[in-house]
Amino acid sequence: MNAIAQWWLRPVPLARFAVLRTIVYLFVPIDLFARTAQVVPQAYGSRQLYDPVELLAAIHQPAPSPWFVQALRVVIIVTSLAAATGRGSRLFGWIVALAFLDWCCLAMSYGKVDHDHLAILVAVFVLPTVRGGSWRSHTDSEAAGWALRCIEVAVIATYFLSAYAKFVRFGHPHWLLGATFSWAVVRRGTFVATPLLHHPLVLLLAQWGLFALEALTPLVLFLGRRGRIWAVVALESFHLITEATIRINFLPLMVCLLVFLPLEEFAAWTSRFLLWQRHSIQGHRSAAL
Repeated sequence: MNAIAQWWLRPVPLARFAVLRTIVYLFVPIDLFARTAQVVPQAYGSRQLYDPVELLAAIHQPAPSPWFVQALRVVIIVTSLAAATGRGSRLFGWIVALAFLDWCCLAMSYGKVDHDHLAILVAVFVLPTVRGGSWRSHTDSEAAGWALRCIEVAVIATYFLSAYAKFVRFGHPHWLLGATFSWAVVRRGTFVATPLLHHPLVLLLAQWGLFALEALTPLVLFLGRRGRIWAVVALESFHLITEATIRINFLPLMVCLLVFLPLEEFAAWTSRFLLWQRHSIQGHRSAAL
């Protein structure tokens, strides 16, 4: 039990946490327009199309009105930008967590549930649990370690459960042995992917490769620094290829993948750059005088 607790609570640099917090909160407003923009037009549509996900059904939340979703969007944008500054991040963070959860549930209450939002929803709920922390922090924190570990597990669960769904719950062996990718290219392929229809073996091997990649992602949780970096490069590349070939993007998941990187090094580099820039400006002013 101690080994499990140590793994969950292993301290991480507060600067790493602070950088990821900024990135996540800056992305949330983007998500409202890039991935879940359908919430607003859905509210102007027929209420009969509203089929609430289990969470909204449990609290008996009715079909949203246009004024409600417009106000909810404003609240999410304002509080996310405020939380991104690091000041009042706990108060603003909890508001973001509840409001963004409601927004995402509304987005998925009209027939399609996207699994790419699991990690970012976990992120907005664990980020407010950590007090303080900035890009210039030089200490480690168990609380930050627990929060980042939760996000890591959510990211990996997204991939691994996707593999489980492909082979066990829905697709079964047909997903691996059938024309899954060929169908995807025919349905929504770009000019990059269309030529691959003449090479079905390549598409079949790609299916096996994707399944293996997703099934093996739990190993990333136990990799060292260099291994994690390469894993992030591989997974981010996969998402870029998916977007380029069949126009499916996983932007929220791509953002949360950054949790595996040593972001504190980026924070240190940024601080050095800003300091150099400040001295450079002061030097030019002194020379002008």
